[in-house]
Amino acid sequence: MGLLNDDVVTIRQPERDDDPKSVITVNCPDKTGLGSDLCRLILFFGLTIVRVDVSTDGKWCYIVFWVIGKPSTRWGLLKKRLIGVCPSCSSASGISFYQSELQPPKPPDVFLLKLCCYDRKGLLHDVTVVLCELELTIKRVKVSTTPDGRVMDLFFITDTRELLHTNTRQEDTCDCLKSVLGDVMISCSILIAGPETVCSQGHSFLPPAIMEDKFDDEHGSGSHTSNNVSVTLDNSLSPAHTLVQIVCEDHKGLLYDIMRTFKDYNIQISYGRGTTKQKRKCEVDLFIMQADGKKIVDPIKQSALCSRIQMELRRPLRVTLVTRGPDTELLVANPVEVSGKGRPLVFYDITLALKMLNTGIFSAEIGRHTIGDREWEVYRILLDEVDRSPVLKSQIEGAVWKMLMGWE
Repeated sequence: MGLLNDDVVTIRQPERDDDPKSVITVNCPDKTGLGSDLCRLILFFGLTIVRVDVSTDGKWCYIVFWVIGKPSTRWGLLKKRLIGVCPSCSSASGISFYQSELQPPKPPDVFLLKLCCYDRKGLLHDVTVVLCELELTIKRVKVSTTPDGRVMDLFFITDTRELLHTNTRQEDTCDCLKSVLGDVMISCSILIAGPETVCSQGHSFLPPAIMEDKFDDEHGSGSHTSNNVSVTLDNSLSPAHTLVQIVCEDHKGLLYDIMRTFKDYNIQISYGRGTTKQKRKCEVDLFIMQADGKKIVDPIKQSALCSRIQMELRRPLRVTLVTRGPDTELLVANPVEVSGKGRPLVFYDITLALKMLNTGIFSAEIGRHTIGDREWEVYRILLDEVDRSPVLKSQIEGAVWKMLMGWE
């Protein structure tokens, strides 16, 4: 017999007014990348992780997150989604050591949301907020503005609830958009689209030479970096595990960036803890092993892992503002997991930062772009006419970077 679903994930709300932390406990069978999947969901719901404890024997894991939520946090829905990424309790018997699930989940259906509106400042962010609240995930977007001030938004989306094929869900989505946008909304329609439509890049995306010039600074020497990242490996403290010690500046999604790196390397975390201290300093200690159950003793593998973690924590995203002829374009890129998942809420944060700066968006596109041996999610935002002074350029880049890093 396994645990009931209610026991797999428990959430305890703050007990004192002076302590805003909620406690999320996950108690379920283990799988490779489980920590990454859980952290990605917590990031998607906008929570801040201030402490974590992880323990697993290779078949069963016990994880505790101390998080800070918001008044709008939907705790019941978060619990449901966390349970959804946990392996079933029956899978704990007979599972091979650290084996991933043999059958990957079926890719979700992709839908095309066509939205025609009269343009106004902050429109794109308001639409993004509604889609997030409805649990509709934006896979790709193409936004264009016509000379008469109308905006055509094409959102390729998937539905976490898997109900968007129904007329009721489609009507509810359009009604929610109408209630927020009001008279500026002209029309709204939703229809099925194939996954190949989302994956196709189209000729409008940047050539590799431009992308490499703007984003291929792996050592983070640019202005938008997180400083003072220290990563050390130690094989002397455990007979079976390699200890990874990370000291760095905290940022939004920090634990997710660490966990997805280990997931990409097929590395299992057996025990660990992390805490955020004053002045945004974060300390994480993790006991890890390779997929074969052994330590990481190869100096080349050790160096590669340390370098990769440092790169991911110094620059988890790349932000730059470029000028091409009469156009000013904001470029944001973040690495995609080997599993194909991108970082959540990036478009949400970009549009929020621009809305707060009262900077209009003329067009926007999201797509996947390969640079070297990695896939990146690339956001191209063509801004309305703006002053091209270095001061304003720095202001826009800095505001977007801080929003994405949670340094508001």
